[in-house]
Amino acid sequence: MPHAHGSTASASRDRLVAVFALTATIFVVELVGGIASNSLALLADAGHMFTDVAGIGLALLAIWFAGRPAKSGRTFGYLRLEILAAVVNAVLLFGVSAFILFEAWRRLSDPPEIATGLMLVVALVGLAANAISLFLLRKAQGESLNMRGAYLEVMGDFAGSAAVIVAAIVIALTGWTPADAAASAVIGLLIIPRTWSLLRDAVDVLLEATPKGMDLDEVRT
Repeated sequence: MPHAHGSTASASRDRLVAVFALTATIFVVELVGGIASNSLALLADAGHMFTDVAGIGLALLAIWFAGRPAKSGRTFGYLRLEILAAVVNAVLLFGVSAFILFEAWRRLSDPPEIATGLMLVVALVGLAANAISLFLLRKAQGESLNMRGAYLEVMGDFAGSAAVIVAAIVIALTGWTPADAAASAVIGLLIIPRTWSLLRDAVDVLLEATPKGMDLDEVRT
């Protein structure tokens, strides 16, 4: 049984490394594409990607620390670092969301010209990469808050890429450039509820709250 658990942990780590590499690559692609196309939606998604690169990097670091043996001064080893990484991920995501919403509001009043063709191509590449990452993490995300945090971040990226694609199509067909800022706002809003859920669950673990679904009255009886 310990061997099976170790194999599962190793597989999850390897999948997370692959997702990290994909996310870092798409971050660079979207950053360059966003600047070249003058698309705030792409830059917003690139900002989210950058946070994910940092967040997934923290998750990998937490997994490495968690694998270190317990010591006399740390009888539980470093397992609690996994929960702290989830908290840091959530805080970073909240900060990115606030910045995206502010920039979207600012651009709605003065929308710039946007190269929609480039914007659409880059968003499609991002959507495909995020779909692969979601596939890689679909099972691992049920194993821990750390993996769940990475999965939620990629899910937010997937939705963000979809929003950018819709905005690019709308601008190309109608010429309504504020669609770019509107898509940015959607990306920012999509981040908030899932991030709040992750942060709440992580804090519950740190505070040793009663597990969900457990009735204390029934336990006492």
